[in-house]
Amino acid sequence: MGGRAVVTAGTGGIGLETAMGLAARGHAVTVVGRNAERGALAVERIGAVATGPRARFVAADLASLDAVRGLAARLAGEGPLNILVNNVGAMFADRQRTVDGIEASFAVNHLSPYLLTELLLEPLRAGGPSRIVNVTSGAVRTAKRSFDAVEPPGGYYGFHWYGRAKLANLAYTLDLAERLRGTGISVFAADPGGAATEMTDGTMRSPRIVSPGLRLLWPLVRRTFERATSGSASAAARSSILAAADASLDGRTGLVIGPDARPVMPFRPATDPRTAEAVLRLSRRSAPLVPA
Repeated sequence: MGGRAVVTAGTGGIGLETAMGLAARGHAVTVVGRNAERGALAVERIGAVATGPRARFVAADLASLDAVRGLAARLAGEGPLNILVNNVGAMFADRQRTVDGIEASFAVNHLSPYLLTELLLEPLRAGGPSRIVNVTSGAVRTAKRSFDAVEPPGGYYGFHWYGRAKLANLAYTLDLAERLRGTGISVFAADPGGAATEMTDGTMRSPRIVSPGLRLLWPLVRRTFERATSGSASAAARSSILAAADASLDGRTGLVIGPDARPVMPFRPATDPRTAEAVLRLSRRSAPLVPA
């Protein structure tokens, strides 16, 4: 398909492998991250496999809504966009808040990609046929399905709150695919399965990330997590690369691409229109396209 591609959180792990896969297919790749040194190393690695234009790094703290707006304005000002891969994601062992005062897991895993996507719809239309890929997670199955507020009722448990944010983003993704049907923009969710990354190595070793009931079974839960995150980042990136660039998906939209790089049935609660409506109301209230 060729053209201009953006990969958020693209300086390491699954994001970097996704960026390398797209560059190897001839795309002009922009990787977004916070650290310039990591960005320079990523550009060097991408350059070693690129078959098209040189990759570049753009610095942005995607936990900040103003930074997301600034990034979107910069990218939109550069013309048509063909691929947007919202790879950014984070899990926190303890409750944290962003510079905007928003609970960090929901902000990073949903509000940030939601806002960036909405602000880049025009350059994506101009670059059509184009694709949006939002990276999801099997953790959606552990989520509370309440989206009246950013923070659900009850205690903070990092894995479950991460899953809830990813569920919000998956519901948004599937709804967006329908809203954009016929516009030349295809929308996909990509489930990488598990991989040994900084996020999984650093956070998923603590029993504090799961609810008290699961803590009683922590040895079993820990072994489950270890098996689920034993794969390589390169293998985990296959679903994102296929969703972003494979010709087999031309003309299709609204699919979830599973860890084996094939379409799978979406998690049923994410297909509920009432969930999508609640997520959209909360997203528009929490991350307005134009700051108040």
